[in-house]
Amino acid sequence: MVDNMPESNITLNETDLFQRVSAIIENRKNQAQVRVNHEIILMYWEIGKYISSVLLCGERGDYGKRIVVTLSQQLQKKYGSSFEHTNITRMMKFAQRFPNFEVVAPAMSQLTWSHLIALLPLKSENSFMYYANDAASRHLSVRQLRDQIARKAYERQEISNMQLTAESLIPFNLFKDPYILNTLGLRDNYLEADLEKAILGDIESFILEFGHGFTFAGRQKRMTMDGDDFTLDLLFYHRILQRLVAVELKLGKFKPAYMGQMRFYLKWLDRYERNEGENAPIGLILCTEASRAQIELMELDREGIAVSEYWTQLPPKNMLQQKIREIYEEALERLERRKTLPIGQHKVEYFLDRSDDE
Repeated sequence: MVDNMPESNITLNETDLFQRVSAIIENRKNQAQVRVNHEIILMYWEIGKYISSVLLCGERGDYGKRIVVTLSQQLQKKYGSSFEHTNITRMMKFAQRFPNFEVVAPAMSQLTWSHLIALLPLKSENSFMYYANDAASRHLSVRQLRDQIARKAYERQEISNMQLTAESLIPFNLFKDPYILNTLGLRDNYLEADLEKAILGDIESFILEFGHGFTFAGRQKRMTMDGDDFTLDLLFYHRILQRLVAVELKLGKFKPAYMGQMRFYLKWLDRYERNEGENAPIGLILCTEASRAQIELMELDREGIAVSEYWTQLPPKNMLQQKIREIYEEALERLERRKTLPIGQHKVEYFLDRSDDE
């Protein structure tokens, strides 16, 4: 009983007490919501599986469709609008696409049915799982998830992956090409310093575009060697990969000279900033225009250096699709010439299906 508890000599801080109890409440509420969401998704999957496998089996056809309409009307009267015909159709599509729920269960434990509605139009299981896992690991809202799909995050990662060789020191699935930095609000004729300042002003959006695991470590990193000073634009740390990631910002087209500059930065960081147990630093050069043929010829990825374009505006949907398609097809041609696919590389058969994010 509370009355029998020993008195504490510690002065009770009412504000601290309220904050700590509130934290307990919020944590448990969040945990409960996660379990509720998981059970709702599992319930919808079971409903979709049952309808698909029992009511619509064989030659039921139009009759089966009428049964689903009637069932929807009955369920709405008893359980509400969640069981409207469109939503039941989604349940069936979900179950048909993933007959084994365990395949998607880990990601689904962190998502809501609204997330699933955003994912279902995607035609490829690879793209579905990429966006699902990304949303789950980064706790993306539905709006953020839709934004990632609209910005073709998966497709741009595939383009970056296709630039890697079997001997690459760049981890697979780490970078994108191009990066879309349209939230920065830059005006025409901006300078590299303006770009850096804009990124720092909206670092959260920049890291969101970068991907899961990145944390900001510093700007204008000063490096001194033999009395000479050098400065790296941006420095990040990847918590999962346990390595520093150097980022250089460049205006205009990629120049081979940038390779030597980044190589110096990485060697300096490796010698003076790399902690025990960390992996070797890697670098990313961001340009307004990247000559991917030159980059492939120089085999930068073998030295832990990646190069990507960045765009300061998100093009209209049709223009974005066309531009990404062109970059992707060029990358495929280079792969054909190289005749050597990176480990784990797979062909993207669904690429830019017009209905993927409608």
